[in-house]
Amino acid sequence: MCCFLVPLAQAAATTAYRKRHAEAVRASRSVKHEIPALEKMLWGGSVMLIVDHIVNGELMWRFPFFTALAAEGSSGVFLHELVSVGLPMSAALTLVWSVYALLKTRKKNALA
Repeated sequence: MCCFLVPLAQAAATTAYRKRHAEAVRASRSVKHEIPALEKMLWGGSVMLIVDHIVNGELMWRFPFFTALAAEGSSGVFLHELVSVGLPMSAALTLVWSVYALLKTRKKNALA
């Protein structure tokens, strides 16, 4: 229903961080150098989830946009979906990226 909002917010925050600290990200020989990979993973996954939710009819083209919010008093379902699906999904993706970034950085530093 709305699980993509958490990685979407994380993608926006990651993009803002990268743009604000662009010089430090490019020049870094640490995990920071791999932030664009995290950014691509988050944006790509969010877009794929949005398309999936549209295809499955979980997103509407009119307000309130989410089927989870269509019924009176259903904001609890909306929030539960964010916390129980969106947060773990975003945390898992960040963990996978962390392992990738650490391994890639270690390999780069070993070659240098």
